[in-house]
Amino acid sequence: MMLAAVLLLLALVLPGLPLGQWRAFALDTAQFAFLISGLALAWDLLARTGQLSLAHGAFFGLGAYAAALSAPALGTVPALLVGGAVAALFSLLLGLATLRLHGMYFAIATLAFSEVMRTLVLKAQFTGGSIGLPVQPAFGGAYPLGGYYLAVAVLVICTVTSLLLSRSRLHYAMAATRQGEAVARVLGVPVVRVKLVTFMISAFLAGLAGGVYAMKTLFLSPYDAFGLGRAVEALVIPIFGGLYTTTGPLLGGLIIVSLETWLRLRIGEGYLVVYGVVLVLTILFLPKGLMSLFARRKGARHA
Repeated sequence: MMLAAVLLLLALVLPGLPLGQWRAFALDTAQFAFLISGLALAWDLLARTGQLSLAHGAFFGLGAYAAALSAPALGTVPALLVGGAVAALFSLLLGLATLRLHGMYFAIATLAFSEVMRTLVLKAQFTGGSIGLPVQPAFGGAYPLGGYYLAVAVLVICTVTSLLLSRSRLHYAMAATRQGEAVARVLGVPVVRVKLVTFMISAFLAGLAGGVYAMKTLFLSPYDAFGLGRAVEALVIPIFGGLYTTTGPLLGGLIIVSLETWLRLRIGEGYLVVYGVVLVLTILFLPKGLMSLFARRKGARHA
């Protein structure tokens, strides 16, 4: 909790720090890290019900396209909300069809959904198809740091949502669902409804992050917005940082995105191989992620 507060405070004051010639690069990397951390936090919410989703890259892309298409008519903030709402609507439809599936069957169904969405956007005329879609900057470009602070706002919204859910009755229903659906049903937990509500909240946050991402890049292509890499990022970061926590995805996002930026400059798309290695090493040696190191230290201090 304290670490999360420090990271958010650092995000707010970063533009005021004396960064010299690295200022533009640092702010751009930080903005991307905030958005991907927000996406990872959104993914982690659904993981708390025991479901492994590969659809969050698609929700991110749907939010990006919906916000980009509606921004000229509605303005920046309403367009971002539209992006989140469109992602939540698609998650409702997908959830009604798939949330009774478990494990790899649910993961495969969500992966298929992502591919279908990417193909539809690729073929549609109003999305620009394979040529891509130019995007209006946040607030029409009137505020140079507008996009940066929107990314901070998305991260704060995702963090606050995660914290509020972790203190709610829904949290206990999510944990019971994850630990054993049959027992949860006997205890009176409406398992499918819990997963569906969580899926929609999670997709809304992913769509919100996607909308700000569109206004950051100023251009969307189906290959980037709906790429498998985005779904992999959403999954790897919470596993690396610490599943079912708020601070874990924040810390994991900061480290992984910084590593990705550095690797992209040297090996291009090969950074996905490094993601795979990081995932395997984390599962082998830190099954509860980086947050387990803090827990061990805290435990040793109290021993």
